[in-house]
Amino acid sequence: MDFDQQVEQLETVFDEAVVSGNDDELFASGYLRGHFDLVVAQLEMSGNADTDKLMPSLEQAVHDTRHELAPADQAHIKNLMDKLAAKAGGR
Repeated sequence: MDFDQQVEQLETVFDEAVVSGNDDELFASGYLRGHFDLVVAQLEMSGNADTDKLMPSLEQAVHDTRHELAPADQAHIKNLMDKLAAKAGGR
């Protein structure tokens, strides 16, 4: 699977949260989607658009901003990150 295919596959996790998620899942999806889009753009612009770099870069971006979130929100973000990681692992 190439980078663009992986991005599209992971975007379905966000789409599912919008369709069937509760308020907490919608918050986590919106928050994480912003980081996801930024990481994808940064990797593409730097010429590092590699499937092996996407999830670690996203995890680092979320880690760097964890101070912005209440512990309960961090838990919701972690749950969604786990879903993304599972989807990314199913290459």
